[in-house]
Amino acid sequence: MADAWHLLRHLAEAVEKTVGAHHGKSLAAIGRRLRLDQSTVRRFAPHQRWREDCHDIPQLHRELRARGFTGDIQCIRRYFRPFKKPHSPKPKNPPAPVPELRPAPKPRRVVRWIMTNPGHLAETDTAELKEIRAACPHLDATTRHVRDFADMMRNLRGEELPAWMDRVLADDLPALHSLVNGMKRDLDAVTAGLSTHWSSGQVEGQVTRIKLIKRKGYGRANLDLLRKRILLMT
Repeated sequence: MADAWHLLRHLAEAVEKTVGAHHGKSLAAIGRRLRLDQSTVRRFAPHQRWREDCHDIPQLHRELRARGFTGDIQCIRRYFRPFKKPHSPKPKNPPAPVPELRPAPKPRRVVRWIMTNPGHLAETDTAELKEIRAACPHLDATTRHVRDFADMMRNLRGEELPAWMDRVLADDLPALHSLVNGMKRDLDAVTAGLSTHWSSGQVEGQVTRIKLIKRKGYGRANLDLLRKRILLMT
């Protein structure tokens, strides 16, 4: 079957070349030249027009009818169907447009979102942080641990600190592991700071005030004058 098909194709090419060389001659004259039946020549003669990019089936049918062809247009369609180039069907539903990529937020902004009370975040910031947490499991775990620690510190529940540290160490978060290891070295003080209303805020404030006074007198006074100024401003 394959050999017959190749033979038929070669025969068609021969007829096409002859038709091109004897353009304007009758099909009978071309048939005598090729020693073929006139119906065979009539069958392959349209290939010349097909090679000339005339793929309009109704037009080819009209030209063949003018040359004595008696078949209908469906016969022409079936004959030229194997010679048409395959085309991919159009999709039923066109693809959705690709959304524009938004610029990634800066790390400092993401840190601010994580450290801020969720009730004080704007809706847009909350939505962006939610997308980031969904895309990065490490940031999601970090946000969860930070908010748990803030809740523990705000409500003075220092007894929950050991369980919190165990949850942090169970995740792959090296930066938080370093924080936990530092807390373990002074666990009693950290637990007391998370359990009582007392704090070192007053002491830190006085230290900040003394440093400010010192900077004002830099290069113009010694330690005795600095001591007097601190006592006088207290």
